[in-house]
This record gives sequence, structure tokens and C-alpha cells, in this order.
Amino acid sequence: MNKAELIDKISKDAGITKAQANDAIDAFTGSVVTTLKKGGRVTLVGFGTFSVSERSARNGRNPQTGAVIKIKARKVPKFKAGKDFATKIASGRK
Repeated sequence: MNKAELIDKISKDAGITKAQANDAIDAFTGSVVTTLKKGGRVTLVGFGTFSVSERSARNGRNPQTGAVIKIKARKVPKFKAGKDFATKIASGRK
């Protein structure tokens, strides 16, 4: 499902316009990004938690030449599914 399909689904399920659904999705994703940039976490009970993880610097290899390259440390976004969400996916329930 892409963003346009998600907007269609939310607008139908919530009985709102596609523009309102788009605004809601943009507000949600913007809020999550802003919170994570500040070092916070976003927890939606029953769904999951968005957080930031630190990846340490390491050595890698250039696949074309085999030469060793240095990969810088960086922060990466992370999502951990909540128990209810994971259970529903595993059992196929809605």
C-alpha cells in the first residue's frame, strides 16, 4: 500500500475527505520525525514504538574492488511493533 492508497482507505473508513486524510497523515509523520530528531520516542500503545538507534562506526568493503572503507557512525530510525499488533499479524486477525 502506498500513500495514495492509504489516504483513500483512511478517508473512506473515517468518513473524511482525501485532503483531510492527507493532512492527518502528514501531521502524524511530521510529529514523529520532529520528536525523533529531538531524541524522543513515540509510543502508540497496542501498535508500537518509534525510536532512534545509534549505529557505531565500522569497517566495510567496497563490493567492486574489495577495498576496506570506513562507514561513519550514524543515527537510524527504528520501529518496534507492540504486542497486540504483532499478535494480530501473526494470527491473521483484524
